[in-house]
Amino acid sequence: MSSKIQDEKAREQLIDLAAEFYDQFAGGKIPEMKLPTRTKSNIVFDEDSNVWVYGDRTSTRSANSVRGARKLLKAVYTIDFLAKQLDEGRSSTLRELYYLSESWDNEEAQFSDQDESNQLVEDLEIVSEVTREDFHMRPEESGATLMGPLELREQTRRGEREIHCQKDVGEGGYQIPNNPDTIDFLDHDIDFVLCVETGGMRDRLVENGFDEEYNVLVVHLKGQPARATRRITKRLHDELDLPVVVFTDGDPWSYRIFGSVAYGSIKSAHLSEYLATPEAQYVGIRPQDIVDYDLPTDPLADSDINALESELTDPRFQSDFWTEQIELQLDIGKKAEQQALASRGLDFVTDTYLPERLTDMGVL
Repeated sequence: MSSKIQDEKAREQLIDLAAEFYDQFAGGKIPEMKLPTRTKSNIVFDEDSNVWVYGDRTSTRSANSVRGARKLLKAVYTIDFLAKQLDEGRSSTLRELYYLSESWDNEEAQFSDQDESNQLVEDLEIVSEVTREDFHMRPEESGATLMGPLELREQTRRGEREIHCQKDVGEGGYQIPNNPDTIDFLDHDIDFVLCVETGGMRDRLVENGFDEEYNVLVVHLKGQPARATRRITKRLHDELDLPVVVFTDGDPWSYRIFGSVAYGSIKSAHLSEYLATPEAQYVGIRPQDIVDYDLPTDPLADSDINALESELTDPRFQSDFWTEQIELQLDIGKKAEQQALASRGLDFVTDTYLPERLTDMGVL
């Protein structure tokens, strides 16, 4: 679908939503907007698709109370702003939307903080079934990058351009755009996709030529991955039929980074089937690695212990592998970073650790 047609579709969906409020008024009904209840208790793990989705419970934003009327007023003002933005071919950030509301002529429509405006944009995504990227709404720059044997075409304000993600970029790689659906994959020599949590490890892999030696596309997650990063990873898997592996630190928060890539996150449960890659595999630092390689470690903090115990009951980690590794980590009371592998030499990760692990997993 061309970007112009996509913009028109997004605008139509927004206008249809505003028209619903008008029709409710005209029919003598109190305007309302129904949404899935956005609480942790209404997030369920769909066993068929292996991703987080909203459950059956819904809540209603109704103008029958001052609080509800204020929320709908803010929704209408935001819809008007987004529709104009699409008309003009402009874009804005989530942060800018919060500040822009200060200029709206009705003080009741202005946002009290950015969390409120962020949540409203997510609400509009859910009820309109259009993503914020198609609203031309951007988060603050994530800076996540790709490096590897992939040739693509991207759409820019200066027209289309073709880029090879090794030959045409510097050591920093190709920066993933806010909306990866504007990219066309042209050609590639990729054997698998390797998602890497930290910048230090990403730089080590590139410096050691791991992307060239093993025909791997290195995706820098930059910590908890942004939506654009998860979306392009899913597209690479689904459209190019590429295996995806995730390489993170060995701590509970990093396991959740893997879970976010593979199964989706609670915060974006309405987009899990658009963002998540359930077939992704974990190749990151394991508690068993800490023991086997005698890696430098840090002690588990109380928050780490609580997070690990929570993961023992998390549907995303219900397997013999995860149960065994998490229980081992609780037993040894230690965690380790990716860069701890450097204690065995700067080339250990690319010459030994990853090749052996990926061969065992059947990726190499």
